Amino acid sequence: MRFRACIALLLHVSACATSAPSPRAPAARAPELANLQRAATLPWTDGGRCAVQEATEPWPVLVERCFQALDHDRLEFHDPTGRCSIASAGAAAVGLGVCVLAAPELVVGAVIVTGVVVVGFAIQEALETYAEKKGRPQVRPAPEARPVSETKPPPQEPSPKQRPKPEPGSSEDWPPPLPPELSERERRPECKPLRVPPKGGNRLHNKCADGIPFNAYRGANALVNGKAFDALQVVAGMLWEVKTDNFDTYPIELQDIVIRKNVRDFLIERELARACGFDFRVGVRSATHKTMLETDEPRLMGVIVLMDWC
Repeated sequence: MRFRACIALLLHVSACATSAPSPRAPAARAPELANLQRAATLPWTDGGRCAVQEATEPWPVLVERCFQALDHDRLEFHDPTGRCSIASAGAAAVGLGVCVLAAPELVVGAVIVTGVVVVGFAIQEALETYAEKKGRPQVRPAPEARPVSETKPPPQEPSPKQRPKPEPGSSEDWPPPLPPELSERERRPECKPLRVPPKGGNRLHNKCADGIPFNAYRGANALVNGKAFDALQVVAGMLWEVKTDNFDTYPIELQDIVIRKNVRDFLIERELARACGFDFRVGVRSATHKTMLETDEPRLMGVIVLMDWC
């Protein structure tokens, strides 16, 4: 409770400390853009996806919700004012870190990042999308080097040759990270989405795929890792497949056949997406279809989405 009270206090201070925007103030200082630019200076383990998803929230809220996605091994938090130490009394160390990072105006030296920050690919794509909508050339945040504490040398990154390879068939949530000398945006050629014509001419299928919120590939498929996916949410880093079967009208025998084929296909497609750093979702029109898939294969829990838009 004390920690949440600290966040609430920071929100109040931030609101009081912010002056009314001038009529001449450029739109580039919109809160969402300011949050993205601020998040671009921090190291993220998820490419900045959480920061992008919470960018419309006030900065303290974004920090509270996405703090666990930061690369904590490269961050040091100091509280020269003592304000956060009092507010976080009795809380874990994470409480101090959130409080310091969420402060409306960071004190110099309060947050120290070891090494050079490479902008997370999700944040970079969101900034580029923002610039395209505004009709301005994209200004990319420059990689920022922060001073390193003299008593704590920066952690040594293991050599790519020393990285252990995952066991065949392992169920890791994410593929191994790219070598440190590569940017997250420097995807392998087969992992860079290509716009390709949609397969077939099923109007209902195309309508459902185009109706996926924030689908950047409406009217087309996204070719990734040799698979033409039905939709791609760029900012969320999410590839989609859509199934428009009249599943409820199938006899039980046919339903069983469809479920077995779907499970096999969806697990393969999920791994193809994850191997390129994308998450994966499947849209279906039948609640029965969704339930049977999740019951037959628990690994699809959270992957299957009931499409209420088509």
